[in-house]
Amino acid sequence: MPRPEKVAQVVDLTDRMRRSQAVLAADYRGLSVKAMGQLRSQMRQAGVDVKVVKNTLARRASDEAQVPELKAFLDGPTVLAFAYADPVAPAKVLDSFARQHQELQVKGGVLNGARVDAAGVTRLATLPGREELLAQVLRALQGPMSGLVYVLSGVPRKLVYALDALRREREAG
Repeated sequence: MPRPEKVAQVVDLTDRMRRSQAVLAADYRGLSVKAMGQLRSQMRQAGVDVKVVKNTLARRASDEAQVPELKAFLDGPTVLAFAYADPVAPAKVLDSFARQHQELQVKGGVLNGARVDAAGVTRLATLPGREELLAQVLRALQGPMSGLVYVLSGVPRKLVYALDALRREREAG
C-alpha cells in the first residue's frame, strides 16, 4: 500500500504536468547545493517551477498525466522544470546554466505533448521568448499600417502644397 506522502507527491506532479506547456528534465549529479539554489532562483525569475523528483514517482505521474514521452528522461538524479506560460523560458535558463555549470546535463523533455531531446532543448533555447515574439509580430503588423497612413496622408498634403503655391502665385501676381 502506497504511503500518503508518496501519493500526494504523485498527485502534485500529475497536476504540474497537466498544467505545463513544457516539462524539461536535467541530471543534476555533482551540482553543489549553492549552484542548485542559483538554478532554482533563475528558474523562479523566469516563471518556471523546479522540482527534484524521485523517478519512480515521476513515472507514475507521467502515466496519470498522459505524458509517457517524459519517461525516457527519468533515470539518474532528475530535476524537472515546469513551464506554464512560456515554454521557451526553461530551455533558455537550463541551457545557459548548463554552459556555466558542466555538472548539469540537460536530458530532454516534453513540449506540448512532443518529445524533445537535449539537442532540441538547446535549439529551443535559441528561439526568442514569448514577449520577443509578440513584439516582432506587432512590428510586422505596424509596418504596413504606418506605410498606409503615410501614403494616404500624402494626397491631402500634396493638395495643401498645391493650394499654397496657388495662393503665393496670386499674391505675387
